[in-house]
Amino acid sequence: MTENLGVLGEKSARRSGVERVVNAPLPTVYGQFQAIGYLDHDRGEEQVALVYGEIGTDNVLTRLHSECLTGDAFGSRHCECGDQLASALRAVAAEGSGVVVYLRGHEGRGIGLLAKLRAMALQAEGLDTVEANLALGLPVDARDYGVAAGILHDLGVRSVRLMSNNPRKREALVRHGVQVAEQVPLLIEPCESNITYLRTKRERLDHVLPHLDAVAHGS
Repeated sequence: MTENLGVLGEKSARRSGVERVVNAPLPTVYGQFQAIGYLDHDRGEEQVALVYGEIGTDNVLTRLHSECLTGDAFGSRHCECGDQLASALRAVAAEGSGVVVYLRGHEGRGIGLLAKLRAMALQAEGLDTVEANLALGLPVDARDYGVAAGILHDLGVRSVRLMSNNPRKREALVRHGVQVAEQVPLLIEPCESNITYLRTKRERLDHVLPHLDAVAHGS
């Protein structure tokens, strides 16, 4: 672990309103991580980066994972979030080093849990995920990745291999001064419950999901 992953009181840093508060070992089913806790002073959110091994500064295998209670904790099949989180943690462990930044405040692409549930109810009535947000008078995607870039800067990361299918994440990191050496696909096998959602992400939100071509459109 690099020296800048100190315990509380050591090398507390603030970049773009982000302050490192604590570093604790976190044994998981995927391996032994370090949980680096941050406070986002701009938004009042508590954030965490899960760091595996000696990450270095360049070409760090990285996932920016937006909080999704229904997918991450409850195993929802409405989305692929829980499977993506598990796959990312497995990938950095297999790599021997890497970072998963878990971004709280990103629930429902930034609209919050209750609004997301309302949007899901509208999707059950036939709207897609974009139409549902707009019908509620909410933005399609309200997420900001400045805090993620601030965390990566604090960890000493200059460039990443970004595990994401979303080109907007790449653009946001570059805009905030983190170079993206490679965008690594994180493709999850679709199921009946999420295939429409995934197609909407590809067709209306520009996600790169080529594996959907193999799924019959009527399924």
